[in-house]
Amino acid sequence: MANEPLLKLDLPGIPKVRSGKVRDIFDLGEHLLFVATDRISAFDCVMPNGIPRKGEVLTQLSHFWFDQTESLVPNHRAAKAIDPLPDRLQPYADALKRRSMIVVKAKPLTIECVVRGYLAGSGWKEYQARQTVCGIQLPAGLQESSELPEPIFTPSTKAETGHDENISFSQAAQMIGDTLAEKACAASLQLYKFARNYARQRGIIIADTKFEFGLCNDQLVLIDEVLTPDSSRFWPMDQYQPGRGQPSFDKQFVRDYLESLDWNKTPPAPTLPPDVVSKTQAKYLEAYQRLTGRSL
Repeated sequence: MANEPLLKLDLPGIPKVRSGKVRDIFDLGEHLLFVATDRISAFDCVMPNGIPRKGEVLTQLSHFWFDQTESLVPNHRAAKAIDPLPDRLQPYADALKRRSMIVVKAKPLTIECVVRGYLAGSGWKEYQARQTVCGIQLPAGLQESSELPEPIFTPSTKAETGHDENISFSQAAQMIGDTLAEKACAASLQLYKFARNYARQRGIIIADTKFEFGLCNDQLVLIDEVLTPDSSRFWPMDQYQPGRGQPSFDKQFVRDYLESLDWNKTPPAPTLPPDVVSKTQAKYLEAYQRLTGRSL
């Protein structure tokens, strides 16, 4: 296994403002520093051991997609992947290498912006019960993993703990206002369609994805990570078969392993065995290589 996973990061003299399931966020004054660790969560629990280089994949893939989409939707990056770190961060260059991003401060929207192009996950469960997804009526006769006639915008709440909850567009509009909801919906669909078409040429189906937006000087900007294996369902095209769940480029091996255990899915989470860690790392690195055409 190459490298030890980075699970916890402190930068003396740089205030940490938030530590999420995966990301640590530091305050640089005018900007924020996002650092993607190698932590991995499943069933809303963070595993005690991580996936080496996972944070590099998340950060570098986000940089890649920001490069591809900044002409479509502005984003919050203050520095690109090739830009040098500021002087005050140079002492921590080794720890931050390939896993950090400097961004402008934005006020995040209070909704998650999810786009679905295929029927999977909670959307498939709702469709089975009511033939809808987030209240959107869909044609009869669709199967698990079926491609939808058109991608749909299916927002959700942001939960600090536990699961996000799917909501209707009208509920989202009540939370953030009609105009902002319309803009977020249009931007999300535009980004998804661009990325879906791009990924198809590289043998990957983007079944669905979650975007985050914020306001910066009253402008809607794309923030956080974008189109990564943590925020999206990536399926290999050559194995795609409607009517069942699909193999994917994410933490599938982690979830499958945890489902095999007598564990009640509450903390403390069990330690992942080496083979699950290595298989999961390989999937993250393969997703990066397929989409970018480069090895990390």
